[in-house]
Amino acid sequence: MTTFDKREEGFEKRFALDEEQRFKALARRNKKLGLWAAQKLGLSGDEAAAYAKDVVIADLEEAGDDDVIRKLTADFSAKGVEVSEHQIRRSMDEFYAAAAAEVKAG
Repeated sequence: MTTFDKREEGFEKRFALDEEQRFKALARRNKKLGLWAAQKLGLSGDEAAAYAKDVVIADLEEAGDDDVIRKLTADFSAKGVEVSEHQIRRSMDEFYAAAAAEVKAG
């Protein structure tokens, strides 16, 4: 194996690790976001945990965050809870930063 091959393999392993950590951080972010939204919707305990799981699953529908934002916006609207898309996005950013730090910490 040449030095180039070893470097390429190293980059591939690093990319795979980065993607795995990103996936875990996004899932953790969505759980935190779901619990935050559940609180705003008046849910607690098992209902809040189930709602958070639904938010995590909603993110698997399509690439990006739009699927999660649509779900939260629709759920807030259905319950008459006023939360703007800007507030949702800001919370997503905050929860992602916390989740990424948790994943990196192990």
